[in-house]
Amino acid sequence: MSRTKEVETNVTVNRQYKDRLFKLVFEKKEDLLQLYNAINDTDYDNPEDIEVNTLEDVVYMGMKNDISFLITDVLNLYEHQSTFSPNMPLRGLLYFARLYQKIVGNEKKIYSGKLIELPYPQFVVFYNGTAKEPERMELKLSDAFPVWSKKENAALECRAIVLNVNLGYNKEVMKKCKKLKEYAEYIARVRYYLDAGYSVEEAIDKATDECIDEGILEQILMDNRGEVRSMLLTEYNEQAHIEYEKEISYEEGLADGEKNGQIKGAIRTYQKLKLKREDIVLALVEDFDISEDEATEYMEKYWAQT
Repeated sequence: MSRTKEVETNVTVNRQYKDRLFKLVFEKKEDLLQLYNAINDTDYDNPEDIEVNTLEDVVYMGMKNDISFLITDVLNLYEHQSTFSPNMPLRGLLYFARLYQKIVGNEKKIYSGKLIELPYPQFVVFYNGTAKEPERMELKLSDAFPVWSKKENAALECRAIVLNVNLGYNKEVMKKCKKLKEYAEYIARVRYYLDAGYSVEEAIDKATDECIDEGILEQILMDNRGEVRSMLLTEYNEQAHIEYEKEISYEEGLADGEKNGQIKGAIRTYQKLKLKREDIVLALVEDFDISEDEATEYMEKYWAQT
């Protein structure tokens, strides 16, 4: 079996587990409440105050939402991301629309003369990728609007607070939420063994054994060991697949002449990954340190050829 075929085969295994470890860690209401209190500096003590309303049947960009829930009059949307994306506010806007539609229920209410009261929306993204990102940042839907527009007058806005939950970041939040700190510790252990030269499977197993012995996510890892292993294997195999495809496409592109060939190869890779044109433009800007106008020109030049 060729290396490419082998990687592709591994990627397809247990794809349903993609990015669900975070959701598993905060599956219990008491842990989710502790996370909410840590982020908002509140002191709710009754887990039954939480009403989970995650839309399990909604898939956006191939991935289900992680967690959404109501507490008093606040509607919370929590997402975990291992790859940073500036488009999270757009995702949040679309998802909130579906949530509000569900909350309102009878569509005839929208046409009534009485104001429909809605819960206050909060959108938090928990980032734990390997790229260096700040401890906290705010992403806004209006960042995507044209530069000439008066963004403060836009009819729509959606804000996403991105928290870096890698070990060593947001220590105050971690101090208040034991499960979040343990989650960060577990992922850090897996990466430590990967950096030490262990295979993905070995790194996951060693980190899991260590954390169980030390009481880190102990019950979750003991009760769901196989599922957790499948979640992480899928994530790391997909990352390896993407990097491998990039490597092959770049090598093929070199035959067409250095930078132009590399960009052509990159576009070919992104097409295979079924990225949208606008997402490919952003990826080219980041990968090749070129302007959006230049990236768009390359897209127009090579899109039809690839």
